[in-house]
Amino acid sequence: QVQLVESGGGKVQAGASLRLSCTASGRSISPYRMGWLRQAPGREREFVASISASNGFTYYSDSVKGRFTISRVDAQNTVYLLMKSLKPEDTAVYYCAAGSLTDLRAGQSDYRGQGTQVTVSS
Repeated sequence: QVQLVESGGGKVQAGASLRLSCTASGRSISPYRMGWLRQAPGREREFVASISASNGFTYYSDSVKGRFTISRVDAQNTVYLLMKSLKPEDTAVYYCAAGSLTDLRAGQSDYRGQGTQVTVSS
């Protein structure tokens, strides 16, 4: 089992930046594709970004491409999401997750944290 704990959320104004962190425990994240999902009120949970285990290839949803950057430091069992040029439509609970690319892109995961709230005001 992998336990995931997110941190770094908060309330910011449009145009600001935030960096989310995800710390894992229980086992190493190194074999896992890691990702970030988000869920806004009244909406389905959606894919944000993922990073592969073996070669660090990254994938992003069209809505965040060019603004968000996902990274991982396996030695620290940590995954990051750097979010720049935040928009009000980025407001959501952000979840750290582990799973296949297919599952993550469907908003699903094998493991998922409790989430951290990001609120962007205009």
